[in-house]
Amino acid sequence: MSRTLKIIGIVVGILIVIVLVAPFLIPVNQFRPTIEEKASAALGRKVEVGNLSLSLLSGSIGADNLSIADDPKYGQTPFLTAKSVKVGVEIMPLIFSKTLNVTDIVIDSPQVTLIRGAGGQWNYSSLGGSAAKSQAAKPAAAKPSEPSSSAPPGEFSVGKLELKNGRITIGSTGSQKRSTYDNLGVVASNVSLTSKFPVTVTADLPGGGNFKLDGTVGPVDEADTVLTPVVAKLNVSSLNLASTGFVDPSAGLGGLLDLNATFASAKGEAQVKGSSKLSKAMLVAGGAPATVPVDVDFDTKYNLVKNSGVLEPSTLKIGAAEAHLSGTYEIPTDGAILHIKVEGKDMPAKDLQAFLPALGIHMPTGASLQAGTLNTNLELAGPTNKLVTTGNVGLFAAKLAGFDLGSKLSAISSLTGVKSGSDLVIEKLTSDVRVAPDGIKADNFDAVIPAVGSMVGGGTIDAKNEMDFKMAATLTDVIGEAASPVSAAGGLLGKLTGGAGGCKKGTTVPFQIKGTTKDPKFIPDVGGLAAGMLKSQLGCVGSVASGAAKTPEKAASPLEQLGTGALGGLLKKKKP
Repeated sequence: MSRTLKIIGIVVGILIVIVLVAPFLIPVNQFRPTIEEKASAALGRKVEVGNLSLSLLSGSIGADNLSIADDPKYGQTPFLTAKSVKVGVEIMPLIFSKTLNVTDIVIDSPQVTLIRGAGGQWNYSSLGGSAAKSQAAKPAAAKPSEPSSSAPPGEFSVGKLELKNGRITIGSTGSQKRSTYDNLGVVASNVSLTSKFPVTVTADLPGGGNFKLDGTVGPVDEADTVLTPVVAKLNVSSLNLASTGFVDPSAGLGGLLDLNATFASAKGEAQVKGSSKLSKAMLVAGGAPATVPVDVDFDTKYNLVKNSGVLEPSTLKIGAAEAHLSGTYEIPTDGAILHIKVEGKDMPAKDLQAFLPALGIHMPTGASLQAGTLNTNLELAGPTNKLVTTGNVGLFAAKLAGFDLGSKLSAISSLTGVKSGSDLVIEKLTSDVRVAPDGIKADNFDAVIPAVGSMVGGGTIDAKNEMDFKMAATLTDVIGEAASPVSAAGGLLGKLTGGAGGCKKGTTVPFQIKGTTKDPKFIPDVGGLAAGMLKSQLGCVGSVASGAAKTPEKAASPLEQLGTGALGGLLKKKKP
């Protein structure tokens, strides 16, 4: 028994010695040229690895660094670097016949730089392609250990390829902006350039959130890697738009994006279908995060060669309010350019008010939309960082609770007698609008407010939410019945001019709106008000006195009648 134990101990000792000593006896560095050559031929880029070491316990060869060159058109900085690489190999063929059979590759802490050129093409598009092979830098006299570009890419295959703890930096040749994605992970199995293989990609997003793509890739397109077929599920969680590097923070755009979609591409055409949710949205400088999310069910087709796409009819929802989207877009070197139409009909105003801060519109303090519907027909055009929205909006049968227009018009109501009560009823409000990074402009503003009358005008709300509107209200009360100081003034002026004591035409009161949307200030245009009153009463005087003052030759004008009538007599000086 003791003899058996001794034999077992000797065998174990020999195995331990082999495991410990063999890595030093096998010159694994002699395989470095082979590894570099095969990898370079497969990728079409020069690949360099550092010093190699062998571990029999794990059955792998390790390299202390890795470098993959970039396409020369994008510069001399490496496309990928890594601090270590572990290549799984079959041990027995390696020991007895010095044959290198790769089973798996693990790249630790890779640093990847993705650059988009002026024509929209990415620096990774030539990876593995014949075009890349022809562009690979080669010395005049190739040494045996250097890669041969004639090696067919189909020879490259590996059971498992993994990148872990990586970082991707994304940018463009025409911009200094860069966005960084940390904790990059890629796991692919049965990898071959000539067949389809499964792959999973994960990463942390700038500003928080995470990204995941899970699907199949291949076979790799030899002319342009971008055209390689891909079928996958795409999940994006809490992407901070202001931190992506593709949005200009000064434009005021922001929000957190969640997306679930399917992605399928073939022959340069990609289709993406799914749903997205934008929370805490901000669309203009000076705006505030919306307190309700925007949900979009979308369907889009994108041409990977032309870098342009079509947004098929899609649906946008804010609460119960629903609008329809369609249009086209381009994605040049930096950012995106949109041409999108938004059409909405009978959208509940109550559901939309929580989104207004994203547009730089804040409800008056203590006020809220309790009823009404909104119709809109808008067009979004331009780059995302300078997006301009134009079109028209209409609000109908609305009630703005907690807003006493009479008190806001106090300076004017002292002249007009306007009293609207604690709630403001809006029969109709329509306007042409323009929303841009510098603010909002409203033209052809037209509102019907039963408690007051009608209002027309226009103005702006700048990026600081400051209002500057010039308006005119045509009052509904009957002038000349002593219902208000304006009415009494109209009656007195009518009597002085020999009229019938009043005019039933509405009086137009010009005013301005200053302050902010949260605290608007209504300021009367006193000069305009006096001129309007005089013009209105002169019109009435003309209609009353025309029958008596008119001569067969010529009818006296209202001003002439005023000079020759009762008011003129009252003001006429007596002779001494």
